Amino acid sequence: MQDSNHSAPKTTLQQAPQSLSLWERLRRLHPYFGHQRLAWTMAVLATIVAAATEPLIPALLKPLLDQGFTEGSLELWMVPVAIIGVFLVRGLAQFTGQYALTRIANEGMLRLRTALFERLLAADMGLFHRQSASALSNTVVYEVQTGFTSLVQALLGLSRDGFTLVALLGYLIYLNWQLTLIVAVLVPGVAWVMKTLSRRLYKITKSSQQATDDLAYVVEENVLAHRVVRLHGAQTEQAARFDTLSQRLRRLAIKSTIASAAMTPTTQLLSAGALSTVICIALWQSHGNGAKDVTVGGFASFIAAMLMLIAPIRRMADIANPITRGVAALERGLALLHEAPAETGGTHTAQRAQGAIALRNVTVSFRPDQAPALDAVSLDIRPGEVVAFVGPSGAGKTTLVNLLPRFLSPSSGQVLLDGVATDQWALPSLRAQFAMVSQDVVMFNDSVAANVALGAAVDEQRVQHCLDAANLAEYVASLPQGMHTVVGHNATQLSGGQRQRLAIARALYRDAPVLILDEATSALDTESERLVQQALQHLMQGRTTLVIAHRLSTIEHADRVVVMEQGRIVEQGPHAELLARGGLYARLRAHGGA
Repeated sequence: MQDSNHSAPKTTLQQAPQSLSLWERLRRLHPYFGHQRLAWTMAVLATIVAAATEPLIPALLKPLLDQGFTEGSLELWMVPVAIIGVFLVRGLAQFTGQYALTRIANEGMLRLRTALFERLLAADMGLFHRQSASALSNTVVYEVQTGFTSLVQALLGLSRDGFTLVALLGYLIYLNWQLTLIVAVLVPGVAWVMKTLSRRLYKITKSSQQATDDLAYVVEENVLAHRVVRLHGAQTEQAARFDTLSQRLRRLAIKSTIASAAMTPTTQLLSAGALSTVICIALWQSHGNGAKDVTVGGFASFIAAMLMLIAPIRRMADIANPITRGVAALERGLALLHEAPAETGGTHTAQRAQGAIALRNVTVSFRPDQAPALDAVSLDIRPGEVVAFVGPSGAGKTTLVNLLPRFLSPSSGQVLLDGVATDQWALPSLRAQFAMVSQDVVMFNDSVAANVALGAAVDEQRVQHCLDAANLAEYVASLPQGMHTVVGHNATQLSGGQRQRLAIARALYRDAPVLILDEATSALDTESERLVQQALQHLMQGRTTLVIAHRLSTIEHADRVVVMEQGRIVEQGPHAELLARGGLYARLRAHGGA
């Protein structure tokens, strides 16, 4: 099948330019964070109140020590009232701030995740050739969750520690503004450390995301192809692939840890140097001005406030790690929105098409260095005509039928339905004209009835009729809840033939004017196929039907057989006439390859 992608995708969605600053990258998230003004107001006010209580803790030391221990003039009832009151206000403010920021983050996560899923449902089909299912699901589910969780933790820490630093510095300036100026030496040092290491961490995080996608793809391949792997004894080879990618991910994780862990000791060293200098100068000042001017409470209050600066400074140094990780994760989602455009269609609509199909000199090329999947194909199909497409594997049969509902777009030429080019049709209206049963059956983890009526309301009588026509009614009736039984993940509890017949019932329920059967009876035993063929012959009346099949029983009932080879139509006509010609079709039939 030319339009399938069976190898691990090596291309990824374009990432945000690394030249953007962290602030510019954060601004790209504003549409998802910025809609809750009340929550933001609550978060800011609560954080300011919580930060304002921080300097009150060292400030209480001065009266406690001077008036309580030294002079003995402090009323005892004031001690629990002051301490409990400060911590009560602080706790309520921290709870309110955390609740508000968490609400903002979860609302933003919901907005972005919904936008991503809606884009997946409407994305240009090329996205699914470039990206694996595991990479896309990882972006929509896990990357968004990781990104917003990291950011909300970072925002909590940034707001709490940022305002705390301001409050403590304000208190220190009030106590001794000359000494407090020494703390300013921390600012450029910490800023340089954070900027240098966060850039490296950002690059490592991007590489880790790609390594994670590659590892997940190997797991996905081996889960889906577990029978093939065991049949060919390829466990050792696959384990080696997994080990290579796991080792790469491990090395990146270690590099990330080194870059992240280096921030804390470097920042602490700068803080310790500044703190020791401040204490020495404070002692020198107190001796110079006379020890009688320095009280025990005042000195303890100043030192406590200085020591309380270290923790928020250290946490502020670490803040680059979750912010960088969060932004890097969310940028994959933003890239999916910005770099994977939605499908576009025209404006033509029709309630029900007549089913006339025409291809005019259509060429489809997937890569310039490969032969085209379709090469200048022209074909006319009348309304209600049953046309079978045969040919060796890779002849372009599936590519041709995928052009009709615009799962693919031609590189050149035109595809028309009822005389209107398919790119001029509104996509919902165009696809409403087709029902398809593919050789790759996909079912949803829902009831039998919901799978049959996919995309439409469930009419139990119609569902039952379609199950009867697909020779599946007896089996469904034996299920615990009949047609309302949930079939499980991709209907794995059904046999291959039952899943194929359930897909046929879905196509019959759709009742579209054009029916596409891509190896639709390939998984049926002879008796089941006979019964389904009888039903299909009745239900195909009045519908244009395109059949890709190898079995003679499917082909011989067609009005016309189109024989394809290397992307071209080499002959066409009724079954008996083509056999009499002795061409490619006759040779394929003789070798059992049609």
